[in-house]
Amino acid sequence: MTTQQLITQIKKKQSFLCVGLDVDLNKIPQHLLEEEDPIFAFNKAIIDATHQLCVAYKPNTAFYEAYGIKGWQALGKTINYLNDKHPEIYTIADAKRGDIGNTSTMYAKAFFEDLGFDSVTVAPYMGKDSVEPFLTFKDKHTILLALTSNQGAFDFQTKQVEGIELYKQVLKTSKTWENSENLMYVVGATKAEYLADIRQIIPDSFLLVPGVGAQGGNLQDVCKYGMTDNVGLLINSSRGIIYASQNDDFAQAAAAKAKELQLQMKEILEH
Repeated sequence: MTTQQLITQIKKKQSFLCVGLDVDLNKIPQHLLEEEDPIFAFNKAIIDATHQLCVAYKPNTAFYEAYGIKGWQALGKTINYLNDKHPEIYTIADAKRGDIGNTSTMYAKAFFEDLGFDSVTVAPYMGKDSVEPFLTFKDKHTILLALTSNQGAFDFQTKQVEGIELYKQVLKTSKTWENSENLMYVVGATKAEYLADIRQIIPDSFLLVPGVGAQGGNLQDVCKYGMTDNVGLLINSSRGIIYASQNDDFAQAAAAKAKELQLQMKEILEH
């Protein structure tokens, strides 16, 4: 999917919501455990209930890998369902990969070609030759970890190196890489006050912003400092939406939470 196609969907739906599909079998409604594939059954119900309210879905691959081959198969079914039923919706493999060139190429093939995701999250720590293999894929995006929402982000990301914070150096350096126009960036919602500085370096790039909702990030603050003329934001909510209820009404409850966020986004877009 191209960036322009994503922007078109944002304008059409009046939403820049991304729903995180982080499935924990200990948290889903108990009756789903009787299904042949509980993970896919849960995801399908969530997608069916929320697809008109969001523009992206983001499965975190750890929640599938943890269940072995069955989990991986459930991830495959989920992305196939999205690509077949809702090809206009942007898909993100939250895999946080990153390794030397040959390995990165294989990771990229796994997520872009085999599974058919539109994008994948990548860690920048190993530098240029670990990221550029992802960037060679046409109409696919690489979402680089820039400034994350966890407490440990302060261990390295905000430390100064030669007078500049490391996350800013990542942003600046990444712009010099081949096919850097295919980059997006992860910036945590709990770091909203940093967004003004980030926009000085990458004024137009799309940002994937986790941390709104369960982690305490504020949507209005993120939009105030991070929004561009083309919106430039994908706001992710996972637990706050998909686990809104553990009862039979879980899908409707998820839709209600997604609707709350979508209406807030619509109001922001109209002003």
